[in-house]
Amino acid sequence: MAIDRKKAIIDAATKSFSLFGYKATTMDQVAKLALVGKGTIYTFFKNKEELFDEIVSTMIAEMKISAEDAIVKERSFFENAHDALHNILEFRKQHQLMIKLTQENQEMGTPAVQEVLERVESEILCYIKEKIELAIEKQEIRECNSELTAFLLIKMYISLVFGWEKNHPPLSKEEIAQIIEQYFLKGLSN
Repeated sequence: MAIDRKKAIIDAATKSFSLFGYKATTMDQVAKLALVGKGTIYTFFKNKEELFDEIVSTMIAEMKISAEDAIVKERSFFENAHDALHNILEFRKQHQLMIKLTQENQEMGTPAVQEVLERVESEILCYIKEKIELAIEKQEIRECNSELTAFLLIKMYISLVFGWEKNHPPLSKEEIAQIIEQYFLKGLSN
Protein backbone atom coordinates (compact mmCIF):
# COMPACT_ATOMS: atom_id res chain seq x y z
CA MET A 1 0.00 0.00 0.00
CA ALA A 2 2.82 2.43 0.87
CA ILE A 3 4.51 1.76 -2.46
CA ASP A 4 1.24 2.51 -4.26
CA ARG A 5 0.98 5.84 -2.42
CA LYS A 6 4.58 6.71 -3.19
CA LYS A 7 4.04 5.90 -6.86
CA ALA A 8 0.83 7.93 -6.88
CA ILE A 9 2.71 10.87 -5.37
CA ILE A 10 5.53 10.59 -7.90
CA ASP A 11 3.07 10.31 -10.80
CA ALA A 12 1.07 13.29 -9.54
CA ALA A 13 4.19 15.38 -8.98
CA THR A 14 5.51 14.49 -12.44
CA LYS A 15 2.20 15.60 -13.93
CA SER A 16 2.21 18.84 -11.91
CA PHE A 17 5.84 19.69 -12.73
CA SER A 18 5.15 18.90 -16.40
CA LEU A 19 2.05 21.09 -16.55
CA PHE A 20 2.94 23.98 -14.25
CA GLY A 21 6.72 23.87 -13.94
CA TYR A 22 8.86 23.63 -10.85
CA LYS A 23 8.16 27.04 -9.37
CA ALA A 24 4.36 26.86 -9.68
CA THR A 25 4.04 23.30 -8.36
CA THR A 26 3.08 23.09 -4.70
CA MET A 27 2.87 20.14 -2.36
CA ASP A 28 -0.84 20.92 -1.97
CA GLN A 29 -1.33 20.46 -5.73
CA VAL A 30 0.59 17.21 -5.68
CA ALA A 31 -1.45 15.93 -2.74
CA LYS A 32 -4.73 16.76 -4.53
CA LEU A 33 -3.58 15.09 -7.76
CA ALA A 34 -2.33 12.02 -5.86
CA LEU A 35 -5.50 11.85 -3.77
CA VAL A 36 -3.49 11.77 -0.55
CA GLY A 37 -3.11 14.11 2.38
CA LYS A 38 -0.23 16.57 2.20
CA GLY A 39 1.34 14.90 5.25
CA THR A 40 1.50 11.61 3.36
CA ILE A 41 3.91 13.18 0.88
CA TYR A 42 6.25 14.06 3.74
CA THR A 43 6.40 10.42 4.87
CA PHE A 44 8.23 9.70 1.59
CA PHE A 45 9.94 13.00 0.75
CA LYS A 46 11.42 15.70 3.01
CA ASN A 47 10.42 18.52 0.68
CA LYS A 48 9.57 19.52 -2.87
CA GLU A 49 13.25 19.50 -3.84
CA GLU A 50 13.71 15.85 -2.82
CA LEU A 51 10.55 14.84 -4.70
CA PHE A 52 11.71 16.76 -7.77
CA ASP A 53 15.15 15.13 -7.55
CA GLU A 54 13.61 11.65 -7.59
CA ILE A 55 11.55 12.51 -10.67
CA VAL A 56 14.55 14.01 -12.46
CA SER A 57 16.70 10.96 -11.63
CA THR A 58 14.04 8.72 -13.16
CA MET A 59 13.84 10.94 -16.24
CA ILE A 60 17.64 10.81 -16.71
CA ALA A 61 17.58 7.02 -16.38
CA GLU A 62 14.84 6.86 -19.03
CA MET A 63 16.90 9.10 -21.31
CA LYS A 64 19.90 6.76 -20.96
CA ILE A 65 17.71 3.76 -21.73
CA SER A 66 16.48 5.54 -24.86
CA ALA A 67 20.10 6.12 -25.92
CA GLU A 68 21.07 2.51 -25.16
CA ASP A 69 18.17 1.29 -27.28
CA ALA A 70 19.90 2.83 -30.30
CA ILE A 71 23.17 0.97 -29.80
CA VAL A 72 23.86 -2.14 -31.86
CA LYS A 73 27.11 -3.97 -31.09
CA GLU A 74 27.74 -4.90 -34.73
CA ARG A 75 27.67 -1.28 -35.90
CA SER A 76 30.43 1.28 -35.84
CA PHE A 77 30.98 3.83 -33.11
CA PHE A 78 29.90 6.55 -35.55
CA GLU A 79 26.55 4.96 -36.33
CA ASN A 80 25.86 4.20 -32.67
CA ALA A 81 26.91 7.68 -31.51
CA HIS A 82 24.64 9.30 -34.08
CA ASP A 83 21.62 7.16 -33.21
CA ALA A 84 22.18 7.50 -29.45
CA LEU A 85 22.40 11.29 -29.73
CA HIS A 86 19.33 11.32 -31.95
CA ASN A 87 17.37 9.33 -29.35
CA ILE A 88 18.54 11.60 -26.54
CA LEU A 89 17.45 14.73 -28.40
CA GLU A 90 14.15 13.19 -29.43
CA PHE A 91 13.56 12.23 -25.80
CA ARG A 92 14.27 15.82 -24.73
CA LYS A 93 12.01 17.25 -27.45
CA GLN A 94 9.08 14.96 -26.59
CA HIS A 95 9.30 14.46 -22.82
CA GLN A 96 6.74 16.81 -21.27
CA LEU A 97 8.79 17.52 -18.15
CA MET A 98 11.89 18.42 -20.18
CA ILE A 99 9.81 20.70 -22.40
CA LYS A 100 8.29 22.49 -19.40
CA LEU A 101 11.62 22.81 -17.57
CA THR A 102 13.31 24.25 -20.66
CA GLN A 103 10.44 26.70 -21.06
CA GLU A 104 10.53 27.70 -17.38
CA ASN A 105 14.28 28.20 -17.53
CA GLN A 106 13.97 30.47 -20.57
CA GLU A 107 11.08 32.48 -19.12
CA MET A 108 12.04 32.72 -15.45
CA GLY A 109 15.51 31.32 -14.96
CA THR A 110 14.42 29.41 -11.86
CA PRO A 111 17.67 28.35 -10.08
CA ALA A 112 16.41 24.83 -9.25
CA VAL A 113 15.45 24.32 -12.89
CA GLN A 114 18.80 25.64 -14.11
CA GLU A 115 20.53 23.13 -11.81
CA VAL A 116 18.42 20.27 -13.17
CA LEU A 117 19.08 21.21 -16.79
CA GLU A 118 22.81 21.41 -16.02
CA ARG A 119 22.57 17.99 -14.37
CA VAL A 120 20.84 16.55 -17.45
CA GLU A 121 23.55 18.02 -19.70
CA SER A 122 26.25 16.64 -17.43
CA GLU A 123 24.70 13.16 -17.49
CA ILE A 124 24.48 13.23 -21.29
CA LEU A 125 28.10 14.39 -21.48
CA CYS A 126 29.25 11.58 -19.16
CA TYR A 127 27.28 9.02 -21.14
CA ILE A 128 28.78 10.07 -24.49
CA LYS A 129 32.25 10.36 -22.91
CA GLU A 130 32.01 6.73 -21.73
CA LYS A 131 31.05 5.63 -25.24
CA ILE A 132 34.01 7.54 -26.70
CA GLU A 133 36.40 5.96 -24.19
CA LEU A 134 35.07 2.52 -25.08
CA ALA A 135 35.59 3.27 -28.79
CA ILE A 136 39.17 4.37 -28.03
CA GLU A 137 39.80 1.11 -26.14
CA LYS A 138 38.44 -0.88 -29.08
CA GLN A 139 40.66 1.23 -31.36
CA GLU A 140 37.65 2.32 -33.40
CA ILE A 141 38.75 5.92 -32.98
CA ARG A 142 42.09 7.47 -32.18
CA GLU A 143 43.14 8.73 -28.74
CA CYS A 144 41.52 12.06 -27.88
CA ASN A 145 40.27 14.12 -24.95
CA SER A 146 37.04 12.15 -24.46
CA GLU A 147 35.26 14.81 -22.40
CA LEU A 148 36.02 17.60 -24.86
CA THR A 149 35.13 15.36 -27.79
CA ALA A 150 31.82 14.41 -26.17
CA PHE A 151 31.07 18.08 -25.49
CA LEU A 152 31.80 19.08 -29.10
CA LEU A 153 29.85 16.17 -30.53
CA ILE A 154 26.79 16.97 -28.42
CA LYS A 155 26.94 20.70 -29.19
CA MET A 156 27.36 20.05 -32.91
CA TYR A 157 24.40 17.68 -32.92
CA ILE A 158 22.21 20.12 -30.97
CA SER A 159 23.22 22.97 -33.28
CA LEU A 160 22.33 20.95 -36.37
CA VAL A 161 18.99 19.88 -34.94
CA PHE A 162 17.83 23.07 -33.21
CA GLY A 163 20.03 25.96 -34.34
CA TRP A 164 19.99 25.26 -38.07
CA GLU A 165 16.17 25.02 -38.13
CA LYS A 166 15.77 28.63 -37.00
CA ASN A 167 16.70 29.98 -40.45
CA HIS A 168 16.76 26.88 -42.69
CA PRO A 169 14.63 23.88 -43.51
CA PRO A 170 15.20 21.07 -40.98
CA LEU A 171 17.90 18.54 -41.80
CA SER A 172 16.95 14.88 -41.97
CA LYS A 173 18.49 12.38 -39.59
CA GLU A 174 20.58 11.07 -42.48
CA GLU A 175 21.82 14.55 -43.46
CA ILE A 176 22.85 15.25 -39.88
CA ALA A 177 24.73 11.95 -39.77
CA GLN A 178 26.57 12.78 -42.99
CA ILE A 179 27.51 16.28 -41.79
CA ILE A 180 28.79 15.04 -38.43
CA GLU A 181 30.76 12.27 -40.09
CA GLN A 182 32.21 14.61 -42.72
CA TYR A 183 33.14 17.53 -40.47
CA PHE A 184 33.78 15.88 -37.15
CA LEU A 185 34.06 12.12 -36.92
CA LYS A 186 36.39 11.46 -39.84
CA GLY A 187 39.00 13.44 -37.92
CA LEU A 188 38.79 10.82 -35.15
CA SER A 189 39.11 7.82 -37.48
CA ASN A 190 42.07 5.49 -37.21
